[in-house]
Amino acid sequence: MNIAIIATSPRKNSNSLRFSKYLQKVLSAEGFESTTVVDFHHFDIPSVGRGVINKDELTPFQSELIGAWEKADLVFLVSPEYNWTVNGDLLNALHQLGSKDFVHLFDNKVFALAGVSNGRGGKIPCLELTTVINKIINFTHQYSVVSPRIYESHETSSNLDEHSESTGNKIYEFTVKSFVEYAVAVAQRWVK
Repeated sequence: MNIAIIATSPRKNSNSLRFSKYLQKVLSAEGFESTTVVDFHHFDIPSVGRGVINKDELTPFQSELIGAWEKADLVFLVSPEYNWTVNGDLLNALHQLGSKDFVHLFDNKVFALAGVSNGRGGKIPCLELTTVINKIINFTHQYSVVSPRIYESHETSSNLDEHSESTGNKIYEFTVKSFVEYAVAVAQRWVK
């Protein structure tokens, strides 16, 4: 199974990237070595209404994002919580990639959603993303599913160090592992 983890914060060395790399380590421990992490730090997708992604002239970031997403059976979207909502870059990317040239990115995939916070939070971005992704799948007549189990990474910088290693919170470790196992199980049932 191919897995993409997309860290959607544009900040350099963000908590979203830290959590994404930790997810990659958990997946590797579960035997899933074909996992790619994409970092939104180099995000360059034009704003809706101000430009489009040209499928024949992709930038290096766009090529990395689309390439990892295309190959993936399971796509983890890791979103920071900005003012109790989804970050704008991720919403813009979904709007741009939900177009006819890239609609295949929403076909035969399982999407697993994680919200990241430095304090307590992360749920609202996941709930909003569930609505947007399901709308794209529905409207474009694709066959994909959003895993119903979301993850809220609370106090991320306290639970993961700068190398994306656990700082020892056993509850945090257990809940991340459970989230990953659930998403993988859904993907194994969905993608044949």
